[in-house]
Amino acid sequence: MATSIEELSQRVSAAFADRALLKDADAVSAVRETLARLDAGELRVAEKGPEGWRVNAWVKEAILLFFAVSEMRVMEVGPFEFYDKVPLKKGLEAAGVRVVPPGTVRYGAFVERGAVVMPGYVNIGARVGAGTMVDTWATVGSCAQVGRHVHLSGGVGLGGVLEPPSASPVIIEDGAFLGSRSIVVEGVVVEEEAVLGANVVLTASTQIIDVTGSQEVVHKGRVPARSVVIPGMREKEFPAGKYMVPCALIIGQRKASTDQKTSLNAALREFAVPV
Repeated sequence: MATSIEELSQRVSAAFADRALLKDADAVSAVRETLARLDAGELRVAEKGPEGWRVNAWVKEAILLFFAVSEMRVMEVGPFEFYDKVPLKKGLEAAGVRVVPPGTVRYGAFVERGAVVMPGYVNIGARVGAGTMVDTWATVGSCAQVGRHVHLSGGVGLGGVLEPPSASPVIIEDGAFLGSRSIVVEGVVVEEEAVLGANVVLTASTQIIDVTGSQEVVHKGRVPARSVVIPGMREKEFPAGKYMVPCALIIGQRKASTDQKTSLNAALREFAVPV
């Protein structure tokens, strides 16, 4: 009989607090069952509820413990050889997920039916929604949560957030569009249908400045829904003098009067955002 979520979480958290418990077969079994359920999409690292995103820290604890209980081994895939602790994801055809060689989805990640992974990378603990495109050399870091119908353009980097287990992962909500070489790290949330232009870099401390009104409004750690964002610079004074430091500028909103595809194209044309 399958172990209950409550029992799994208790065993995993106990073993995370005391690694000596990993000598117990039940603790190891709990770690492996958690990873299997994560891989199957039955569990996830973070979930959105009425009050916002909530992190399931014990699931991240299980990922960290999985590294501890797994041994390095040689894995051969066609002409390629790998040497690692975590195998590649299997059952892609049955899952309805297209992965173009040499794209990689690691075991413990979940990708919904209809998503496409070009020669990019989806790491353990990540989740990618239906209809999402992970374009060439885009990276979905460990535990990153990517919604449905998202476009991650070529070279996009979503950072991995494994430790501490309570830390929020990078989250890209449904319908967002991330332009080429944009980077999102340190648990930043890009809300629904937002557009990031090429080369936008967002960290937890990046100032995301709405410049559409008469007074600027500064956000950190979150891009509001439907915002159109481009890279920016602002002056900052240091002991050695004044220098320009990176920021991000919200220059407009996607319009609700058009469908998503038309709205995205209109936003890119109207605001001349490079992608």
